[in-house]
Amino acid sequence: MPTTPDTTDYSRDVACDRYHSQRTSKRRKHVIVALLIIAALLLSGAGVAYAYYQHVTTTINNNFKKGLDSDLEGALTTTDSPTDPFYVLLMGTDHSLGRDNDGSTDNLYRTDSIILARVDPGNQKVTLVSIPRDTKVDIEGHGSTKINAAYAFGGASLAVSTVSKVAGVDISHFVLIDMDGLSSAVDALGGVEVNVPYEINDPDYTGYLAAGDQTLNGEQALIFARARHCYDKVGDGDLIRTANQRALIGAIAQKLLQEDKVTQANVLTQLSSYVQTDLSVDDINGYAAQFSNMDMDSNLYTAVMPTEAEFTNGVWFNIIQQAAWKKMMDRVTQGLPPTEDEEVDAGTGIVTSTTGDGGNQNVTADSSVSSLSSESSSSTASSSSSADTATKSGTVVVKNGSGVGGAAKAAAKTLWKNGYTVVSTGNAESKDYKTSLVVYADDRFAGEAQAIANEIGSGCQVKKNDGTYTLSGGDLLVVLGSSDVNTD
Repeated sequence: MPTTPDTTDYSRDVACDRYHSQRTSKRRKHVIVALLIIAALLLSGAGVAYAYYQHVTTTINNNFKKGLDSDLEGALTTTDSPTDPFYVLLMGTDHSLGRDNDGSTDNLYRTDSIILARVDPGNQKVTLVSIPRDTKVDIEGHGSTKINAAYAFGGASLAVSTVSKVAGVDISHFVLIDMDGLSSAVDALGGVEVNVPYEINDPDYTGYLAAGDQTLNGEQALIFARARHCYDKVGDGDLIRTANQRALIGAIAQKLLQEDKVTQANVLTQLSSYVQTDLSVDDINGYAAQFSNMDMDSNLYTAVMPTEAEFTNGVWFNIIQQAAWKKMMDRVTQGLPPTEDEEVDAGTGIVTSTTGDGGNQNVTADSSVSSLSSESSSSTASSSSSADTATKSGTVVVKNGSGVGGAAKAAAKTLWKNGYTVVSTGNAESKDYKTSLVVYADDRFAGEAQAIANEIGSGCQVKKNDGTYTLSGGDLLVVLGSSDVNTD
């Protein structure tokens, strides 16, 4: 039986120094994003390689079932048809099978990554909603405490029933993966390519990674997935970490899709020693076939449960914003993206929700909008003195009206790097805009609107909103036209 934990074991430390001192001696590694399972088992096409491993199917299935409590089956709900949408609870833990017998964990394992996934085989769509580990919930038999204590209190079955109640949906499958499994999968793939948004430099806890695009090996992938407190001066470390984890899993899934059948099967075999799940190899085989042609750019949606931080009696909690949470789950249940527009954290530029890649799928935007450069800014004849001295205090919403897939995301990234506060992206009501447009809410943002227009291109128009445009919660609206998008 797992030792009953004190809820303070699941608290966010108030001071970084305290956090580091607690971790220096043991350096207990945090978890991976559990979407690895959706990526590796459902999206990788590993099922087509099943013939290569028929002789080890029994071993793999036995590995999957190890550690699952006997009550799990009763907590899960089956679907009527193999093409019906269903929910999977994906969890990552610092549990290491190699430490089961060394006494270092006292049989107490934390689930620091919690993702509720909606899988829609009929439409080849997957939606991932990250649930902050410090979310305050009622756990049956244990009262009000952090959601990541549910697994430690009662294993997979209590974790499933707790998340099911919080989200208001039935859950059909459970997957848990430990840190060693992530490292093993990445190394088996020969590394994966990701963009590290900020330098990670924390020798006492995770390690070091430079910022920028790079290929990560297994150990580096763990650093990327675990890092949190090194971001304290930048913004919300948990928010950045969950975004990093989702980015990493997307990279793993993409790499798996490119591999040959033998490599796919090899990765699955290695993962089976680090995974606990009710799924069998036959289940995986069936789902993999259904998702073999999934368009990950258009049909993979992500979001984070809306919460607010609260410090109570010396403990940090994430308090669910119930109205926003209900709205999000209503959209998810309907098969829609969790949010209407892609959302970006204003403080860090981290994408917190994605809505798929709209626009013309036959054309892909370059990594930047062609005119968003210092060269175009300096050469724009129409720049005014107010634009030159404009502060960058307004919140910016970027909409893609060009018909070029990915243009809004690319422009938002460039604007953010240039100091603007981009809060969301999405598609405009029309994709037939030829020229770009910047709309501002009131005169306070006129100079900033002109400065943005100067960066986009000489033909970009600037308008004060007369009620015609919906600014989607921003102070400035940027609508990209096709003449300002680089499609090379």
